[in-house]
Amino acid sequence: MAVFLIRRLLAGILLVILVASATYILLNYTGSDVARNIVGETATPEQALAKAAELGLNRPLGVRYFDWLGTTFSGDLGKSWFNNVPVSTTLLNGLPVTLSIIFGALVLSALVSVILGSLAAVRAGWFDKTVQASAVLADSIPGFLVALVLAMVIAVNLGWLPATGFVPFQRSAVEWLRSITLPSVALAFGATAATTLQLRGSMLDVLKLDYVRTLRSRGLSDRRVVFKHVLRNAAPPAVTVLSLQFIGLVGGAVIVEKVFGLRGIGSIATSAAVQGDAPVVLGVVIVMVLIVVVVNLIADLAYGWLNPKVRAE
Repeated sequence: MAVFLIRRLLAGILLVILVASATYILLNYTGSDVARNIVGETATPEQALAKAAELGLNRPLGVRYFDWLGTTFSGDLGKSWFNNVPVSTTLLNGLPVTLSIIFGALVLSALVSVILGSLAAVRAGWFDKTVQASAVLADSIPGFLVALVLAMVIAVNLGWLPATGFVPFQRSAVEWLRSITLPSVALAFGATAATTLQLRGSMLDVLKLDYVRTLRSRGLSDRRVVFKHVLRNAAPPAVTVLSLQFIGLVGGAVIVEKVFGLRGIGSIATSAAVQGDAPVVLGVVIVMVLIVVVVNLIADLAYGWLNPKVRAE
């Protein structure tokens, strides 16, 4: 297991380098005149050229790439070309917002999936068909549409929860929870549907195994058989699906943050990409890929805990 995790960690580091390098190269072929965007349309061509030279954009791409790579590996993500704020500061301000709604969505998705997937597999009949149909329907509805409906109905019309803004946890735990509830629900919609169907299918397979019939023949209650034995053996595939859903949640957070007026990593990345602010875009990409790598490592640990065969490898 330790060797497996070390291999996954090294692969994750390589993934970060490859994704960040590809992003760096692609940013140089967007056709955007960053120097002109910074100095403004009223500036003279000489002023735009001077700004480009100041940012080092007049140097060959290979030279700039290796300079950036060396600086990044030293822990310096640079400063924004537009407001001169360190990228690390910008990320530290936006990261709590994005992580709050993403992990809120993950927790919500895991809880609802376990409940609905387990009940659908055990009860079967009309309840199973209703869960399957609802999951397919939920998976087909775009996340931004769910976010808009929640904002209009729950926040604007009913006034139960705030429509915009984020409250840090250290300021008020209750208000923090209120501020991330609607964005997290909007994000969790599709992820819950996919994980529920996966868990239902896995549980149906496990319920057919001989050891389940043996446990029942020994007089164990259905609740104990399902939640202590069947659910644990059926959970690994669902954990894998849930970890893969995390990548989708990162992408979905960009839209959800816009709908709810949250200044998270997604909003920061979108604004920086439109402006051509390469240091900020690259900083966001590196941090988000690192988070995905860490989440996948945690999923591997959970998989090993649930499946002893993995620990033995």
